[in-house]
Amino acid sequence: MDTTPESYLDLFPLEAIVYLTPDSENVLEDIDPDKVYVLGGLVDESIRKQLTLRRAQEQCLQTARLPIREYMVKAPNSRNYHSETLAINQVFDVLSTYYETRSWPAALRAGVSSGKGYVLPDTAEQ
Repeated sequence: MDTTPESYLDLFPLEAIVYLTPDSENVLEDIDPDKVYVLGGLVDESIRKQLTLRRAQEQCLQTARLPIREYMVKAPNSRNYHSETLAINQVFDVLSTYYETRSWPAALRAGVSSGKGYVLPDTAEQ
């Protein structure tokens, strides 16, 4: 991993960039080594719906979301809280685990905490 103060828009062709946002209609099915994945972070405690999606659309970028709905189920909890919005480190954990294992269940288990209100179906009863 490299870090730079330069914008990803200046470093990579637009068609190579995929902006990850929980508001995308596109599901990330696999990691393409020819793509650059942008983890859109909000340094903010409040979740502002559609903000990262709008930012990506304004920049004419492809978008995708993690396949949480496809592999996980909503777990009953006292607050009836369910969120697909993850912290940057959680998204990174999901992506790096998926890249190593090629297993979305394993990747989501590694990165999505139970506090988000989602669990894998095999742990829903626990």
